[in-house]
Order: sequence, then C-alpha cells, then structure tokens
Amino acid sequence: MNFKPTMLQERIVTLDILRGFSLFGILLVNMYAFYLPMPYIDLATWFTTPSDIVWQQNLDIYVQSSFYPLFAMLFGYGLAMQWQKAQSREVSFYGTGFRRLTVLFVFGLVHAVLIWWGDILMTYAFCGVFLLLLLRMKPIWLLLTGIIINGFMQILMLFVMGFINFNAVVEDTYIDIVAVEKAITAYGSGNWVDAFMQRLDDLTLQASVLMWILSLFTILPYMLIGAAASKWKIVERAKELKWLWVALAVIGLAVGIFVKSLPIMQTRTYLLDYLKVYVGGPILSVGYIALIVLLCLLPIVPKLLSPFAKMGRMSMTMYIMQSIIGTCLFYQFGLGWYGKVSVATGVLIAVGIIVVQMVIAEIWLSKFKQGPLELIWRKFTYKKMLSEK
Repeated sequence: MNFKPTMLQERIVTLDILRGFSLFGILLVNMYAFYLPMPYIDLATWFTTPSDIVWQQNLDIYVQSSFYPLFAMLFGYGLAMQWQKAQSREVSFYGTGFRRLTVLFVFGLVHAVLIWWGDILMTYAFCGVFLLLLLRMKPIWLLLTGIIINGFMQILMLFVMGFINFNAVVEDTYIDIVAVEKAITAYGSGNWVDAFMQRLDDLTLQASVLMWILSLFTILPYMLIGAAASKWKIVERAKELKWLWVALAVIGLAVGIFVKSLPIMQTRTYLLDYLKVYVGGPILSVGYIALIVLLCLLPIVPKLLSPFAKMGRMSMTMYIMQSIIGTCLFYQFGLGWYGKVSVATGVLIAVGIIVVQMVIAEIWLSKFKQGPLELIWRKFTYKKMLSEK
C-alpha cells in the first residue's frame, strides 16, 4: 500500500490558522534582519529615538522568541500526524519522512545561499531527523523527553550564568563595528554580488556548528512536545478539552507576558534577559496557541480567519516569498530601504506584506490545491505528482 499525502478534506483548519498566524509573527521578527545589520547588534541598545525604543520593546514582549517555539510545535504536530497516518495504514513512514526532511533541507539551503541568510528550514529539517527517530515513543515519553532536553539546557545555561553573575546589569553590549559597517555597505549600497558575499559571511554565524548543536536543545524539544500533543489529538479534541485550553491560555498569556516584560520593567540583567527569551518566550507561545484554539471553537472565527488558514496551507511558499519581498524592498539591488526605516514603519511593511500574501494565497488556492513549493516538495517526497481531490 502506498502512503499518500494528506487530502484537503483531512486538513485541520485550526492548525492551518496557527501556521498562518505564526508566519506573521516570524515576519515581524525577521524584518529586523532584512533592514538592520543582524546578527552583529543588540536590538535592545541599538535604537535611540523614543518611538523606535517603544516599538522595539513591544515587539520584544509580544513577538520576539515566541514564534519559533510555536512553529516548532506545529512542525512536530504535523510530522507526528503523518507518522500516525502511516501507522494506521500499516505503512512505514521512515523512508517518506527522511525524503521529506531531505527536500526541506535542500529548500532551506537554496533559500539561505541565494535569498536570505536567516533561513530556519535547514534547522527544522535537521531537528526533524531526530524527531522522526523518536516518533515511536508514547506521547508521555515524547513530552518528558522534550522537557528533559530543554531542562538540561536551562540548568546548564543558568549554571554558566552563575559565573557571570545573575544580577549583573547589561550595560554596554559588544557590537562588532567592522562587521556592522561591512553589512551596511554590502546590503545598503552594494550590488547583488556584494549582498551574496555578505550573505555567505552571515550564514557562517547562522549555520555554525554551535548553532546546530543548540538547535537540539532549543527547537527539537518543542517539536517533541508538539508530537506528543499530536498523538493525544489535543487540537482535534479541543471542545472536549476546553478547560485545559482555557488554563493554558490564561497561564500562558499572563505568565509569558510578565516574564518577557521583566527586563523592560526592571533593570536589565543577564538573568532577566535569559528568562525573557528561553522561559517567557515559549510560555507565551503556548498562550497564543491556546487562545487561537479556543477562538476557533466559535463557528464564525474559522471563517473570519480563513485568510490566515490559506496562508498556512502554503506556509513554505509564503515563508520564502517573505524573504524575496524583504530583500527586494531593502537591499540596494531592489528599492534600497536598508537602514532607512523606523521600527514602526517596518511593522507596517510587515502588515502590508501579509495582506498581499493573503490575497495571493486566496487567488492561488482558488485555482490549485496547494502552493507551488509545496507541490514540488510533495512530488519529490512521494516520488510522483499527486494532487488533492
């Protein structure tokens, strides 16, 4: 029996809405890297005008570090769904799964080298291999494994920070001025070749050996948690588990926003910075997921949020399209807005891009059943062209 991709009628609208919502959050975060010399600066000290500082602080609280855990959990949820589907049909998923992740890695590599250095697809494919090897585990063990791996990192990092001094105030963060000026020159006034060479330099940091190792402690755990949730079918059983989702929403939003606000409300220390990113960020992402799941229990909400769902159905195409639009807007070989926009303007541009993508998704999916990159992905994954009916 051949294993086939998910049919359109089998899709879970809430998951597609969550994917579309996460694409918006990811874009808001990625905007900085499109028009600023990331990763050579500290955003918290980079801006000097009051409006930029306020906008940056709000993005830091409500967006930054809360959407990569969300998307990682969705990735784990989806991969586990496919594994369970194969199991129900008594078909091995490992060959298909490894091909799927390999194609994803290739997409990410092309994206990183030719379009934008901040690619996350390669990292997801890399962590996905480890997730695939662990999918046979019972959901409770997937959950505990994710918690233990992440907990190990938390303990190790807090131990290391103990040597730095937990309460040490973050005053002057190191900025590589030479690297900053080089990036501004390449992206802000250079041609495509200049941008390409700079992109390779930036990629050496983004895809360093240390980053691959850290991804197993910062991304894989959330994939495992998402896979456990998938095996428990907690999104499909949302109505039955309504009070669980209410608790997750209230606790996740309240605690997440509180923890992420600490470095801004109080004196910024290394400990508070750490808690903001690695504790508050993931907790808030759970709150966002729970809130959207609860809203989707109201019959009218999935219809109202259908533009996000359609973006989510073609999330890879939308993700890479964001990079193409972003680089064309900000790099010199495009409109040349690099370093010339405020944080508020960057947010407005992100909103504009999302609206354009919603229109594109609406038009495309009125004629086709999946995005163009998703079609290629499935073709190579399942070895032949398959269409949804």
